[in-house]
Amino acid sequence: MTLRATVKGVGHYLPQRVVPNAEFEKTLDTTDEWIVSRSGIERRHFAGDGETTSMMATEAAKAALADAGLTADDVDAIVLATSTADLTFPSAATMVQANLGMKKGFAFDIQAVCAGFIFALSNANALVLSGQAKRVLVIGAETFSRIMDWTDRGTCVLFGDGAGALVLEATDGEGTKDDRGILATDLNSDGTHRDLLYVDGGVSTGTTGYLRMQGNQVFRHAVEKLAATANTAMADANVTADDIDWVVPHQANIRIIQGTAKKMGVPMENVVVTVQDHGNTSAASIPLALSVGRDRGQIKDGDLIVTEAIGGGLAWGAVVLRW
Repeated sequence: MTLRATVKGVGHYLPQRVVPNAEFEKTLDTTDEWIVSRSGIERRHFAGDGETTSMMATEAAKAALADAGLTADDVDAIVLATSTADLTFPSAATMVQANLGMKKGFAFDIQAVCAGFIFALSNANALVLSGQAKRVLVIGAETFSRIMDWTDRGTCVLFGDGAGALVLEATDGEGTKDDRGILATDLNSDGTHRDLLYVDGGVSTGTTGYLRMQGNQVFRHAVEKLAATANTAMADANVTADDIDWVVPHQANIRIIQGTAKKMGVPMENVVVTVQDHGNTSAASIPLALSVGRDRGQIKDGDLIVTEAIGGGLAWGAVVLRW
């Protein structure tokens, strides 16, 4: 028998405020048509008062636990991917732990920007396989609206807020590609590209700072690296593009999503796309898309899924799992 980390439940939370592209036309030299043509984004959600990263993560976690038929007492660990935690410390994960009333186990954050959920999922998988945890809440949550430069039309129209969560549970498999659960992971980073996507604030500056991005350069790296990491993970799982039921990519830009799918040899009919409704929610993007895809009836038990993301660092990676 082979131990697998299997998805037991999924859930998400989106802020109440929905911001259509037309709202930016009031303050920026931009149009709905310009934004849609370059990104595929039509609207996004922005967090309001009280909708912090930890609050949204907690609500997504509650939804995932309910979907799994479990309570916080059944969970051994929380791994939360975010670049916009409420405070410098403590971690947002420990805040979620407290909000859920979880008295045992452990909780920690992972920071790999838009690739954060892939890194969190890979680390949660390792916790399960090592025997350190039987059940892990894996969460992605972001409030990127709070680090936007509202005068920069190249960035502020692209991002949104939200949270998504999965419950992973240790199960026994046969050690084949037909097993349910995580079949392979691939993680990568290259710190020499840090100036392509970063926030110009932090402890060294004494300011929160704003997100800065060289969009053309990020796009150039994204398609190549996303396809490569997906193919590496697929090879490790002994599956091919023909085996894939769904690609669930990081929802950054429709052109990146289309370009990566083409390089992978997967038709767009087999790609879960939510970028039009959420924008780029960074580490929340993939769990949000998984939850929405399941709610739409796209993702079903037994489906083979490839999910991949790239973010500041640069950091990128992919996970192959059977739902």
